[in-house]
Amino acid sequence: MISRRELISQGIELMAATAVTGSFAAQSVVGQAKFVASPVDPMQLVNPQFRALLQSVVGPDSPPTEWTTAMLLQMREGAKGLARPLLPAPAVVKRMIPGPKGAPEVPLYITGAAAGASKPAVLHIHGGGFIAGSAADSRRDIQELAANYDCVAITVDYRLAPETPFPGSLEDNYTALLWMYTNAAELGIDRSRIAIKGESAGGTHAAALAIAARDRGEVPLCLQVLIYPALDDRTGSTMPVPPYIGHYIWTAAGNRFAWTSLLGKPAGSPQPPAGSVPARVENLAGLPPAWIGVGSVDLFANEDVEYGRRLLQAGVSAELHLVPGGYHGFDLFVPQAPLSVAFTEAWNAALSRAFAART
Repeated sequence: MISRRELISQGIELMAATAVTGSFAAQSVVGQAKFVASPVDPMQLVNPQFRALLQSVVGPDSPPTEWTTAMLLQMREGAKGLARPLLPAPAVVKRMIPGPKGAPEVPLYITGAAAGASKPAVLHIHGGGFIAGSAADSRRDIQELAANYDCVAITVDYRLAPETPFPGSLEDNYTALLWMYTNAAELGIDRSRIAIKGESAGGTHAAALAIAARDRGEVPLCLQVLIYPALDDRTGSTMPVPPYIGHYIWTAAGNRFAWTSLLGKPAGSPQPPAGSVPARVENLAGLPPAWIGVGSVDLFANEDVEYGRRLLQAGVSAELHLVPGGYHGFDLFVPQAPLSVAFTEAWNAALSRAFAART
């Protein structure tokens, strides 16, 4: 059986190769930011706890290029088979639910359901830059959530961009959330203890879903767990980022392509679709409490810190963890590092508090 470290090593090699050799853009970029060379060595800003694995897989620095559609296909193909092996229990059940109006059914993976119970619940949304990944790859994650919290954990297989631009993914995710709430008795869910969680692009989707849930007023949420989420399409396009931030794993060039794919227009455009970019939503009041975590050399560090600040200004309870020298996905690539362990414990503690507060 392949080990978690072997899976992570394969994944980081794939992502690093993509990041170093280029990035892809099917459309032009609006006002692409220009960066000035810096004397700072990006590797020296990576925390020593995370540095060795990174150094073993990244090649010599090269100027970033624009990603191509062929690279997207390569990324999707290379990601196959990287899912962690499932636990013997709890069982994970696949279920198809009716999709948004005029759209296909939405696949869900469910674990921990028990009719008649009153359990907390987590809707998990997978990452993959809006353009890759699968809920099937997150089955181990929801097994662990269900086991750790005696909760119902569900991961949703939303439609990917660029084949399905916004709001397709949002509507799939909202459909899953509303289905959980509507069928709470069948699933054994306590409606007052529903949280949403996502990593990277999954964190983006979770943040957008929290906004949609607030605006539609149908499903209350007790917490949003946003793990190094992409929250602002302007990062790396119209909003400059220092060259030593986002230098590894997920770069500005990849970010431009990802957001362009999701939005159906160039990243950083003046008017993105309403509700598509959490950082560009003017009113954040009334959102559920948030836990936000990111590494200090992650491309998303500045935008995540700013989003946390804006939540506090809007009267929303927010907890922010900025991990020194952490690059994108550091906790997955080096899970046993003390900083990774503390990071994982922090978001788990936030979930525990949110669930306990409503018992």
